Amino acid sequence: MDDCIFCKIIEGAAPAQKVYEDELVCAFWDARPTAPIHILIVPKEHVPTLNDLPDGNSLLSHMGKTAKKLAWDLGVYHSGYRFFINVNKGGGQMIFHLHAHLIAGKDLGSVFIGAAILGASTWCRLVNRFGGRPTTR
Repeated sequence: MDDCIFCKIIEGAAPAQKVYEDELVCAFWDARPTAPIHILIVPKEHVPTLNDLPDGNSLLSHMGKTAKKLAWDLGVYHSGYRFFINVNKGGGQMIFHLHAHLIAGKDLGSVFIGAAILGASTWCRLVNRFGGRPTTR
């Protein structure tokens, strides 16, 4: 697609720091990382979302194998990493070219546990303050 930034990166028409490329995917550092390691694994074929990938297509398996290889190469295979895909606007997808995130380099488990505890304690304060379930107006 002419206006897709990922297509432009794959073609070499837009800058990116590529870390891996083969016949099916291209992987590069995220321009706005959320962790010390934040790599995007992008199919070379323009597929807008996961929902647009035909059933039986092996592309996701290949993307997963690529993530494992990169995790090994970057030294986080054993310590841990996240590998995920956002789907559509409501799922957090911002660029409509299928891509997976490989994120590591900080203790993400502790971050998510801390966020869950903060959310639960905030909920309890709201319930106690309003004497029941909070309502919207």
